[in-house]
Amino acid sequence: MTDPYDPARDGAQMAFDDRMSYGDYLSLDAILTAQNPRTGAHDEMLFIIQHQTSELWMRLALHELNAARAHLEQGETRLAFKMLARVARIFEQLNNAWDVLRTMTPSEYTHFRQGLGESSGFQSWQYRLIEFAVGNRNPAMLRPHEHRADILALLQSELARPSLYDTALRLLAKAGLPVPSEVLNRDVRQPWQVSAGVKAAWQTVYEHPQSHWELYELAEKLVDFEDYFRRWRFNHVTTVERVIGFKRGTGGTAGVQYLRRMLEVELFPELWHLRTEL
Repeated sequence: MTDPYDPARDGAQMAFDDRMSYGDYLSLDAILTAQNPRTGAHDEMLFIIQHQTSELWMRLALHELNAARAHLEQGETRLAFKMLARVARIFEQLNNAWDVLRTMTPSEYTHFRQGLGESSGFQSWQYRLIEFAVGNRNPAMLRPHEHRADILALLQSELARPSLYDTALRLLAKAGLPVPSEVLNRDVRQPWQVSAGVKAAWQTVYEHPQSHWELYELAEKLVDFEDYFRRWRFNHVTTVERVIGFKRGTGGTAGVQYLRRMLEVELFPELWHLRTEL
């Protein structure tokens, strides 16, 4: 019989009394003790970990979106494209996570739903920050975060700066495309209003891609992200309907009906509308 393989023979470090270990680097003690079920229901752990891991992916999405926007502001489009492609893949991961949550049946959810109190994914400040960052801005959505001055300040700070979409449109204008001045000079804190002039500018890019290749690629990166984002919203709706039907959400929303309304929201409407004209 051969001796069991010992990785130390090949140089693997096996003692960590005074060295950084894997668990140390990743702060696993903090992460793996952050699951605190409020009931004895078996499936509550699934529910908690599903939402905690989603928040971690959103943390990374914000990291990438902010960096992409900063690169676009500097005209460094190629660097931004890499980051936007990564954000789309992050939302692919978020989409896959719904498949795990859908293994929970309605009867299993009822065993711990009361333990949620009035907490709801509707209150995710990172999700709201992502929406604000890309351009879906509604100042009314600040209210669920007024009890946390630090989070409210983050959201207000985001509203005060040009969104990712605003930044993309400024690149179009810089390239000589006729983006309306009222769009370039608008109050960026307010919800986006669909603009025929913006659609016309993007349409020029799509009709002459060889003359505007980087803007053409930027447009497709934005559409790619929104494609995955829409799928995430759709999967959210179908998962909620599968688990709770048409009950009201724990946070007081109309549940599925509210989520279906959100399916109608377009992040970059002109990029979708122009396709009919091509």
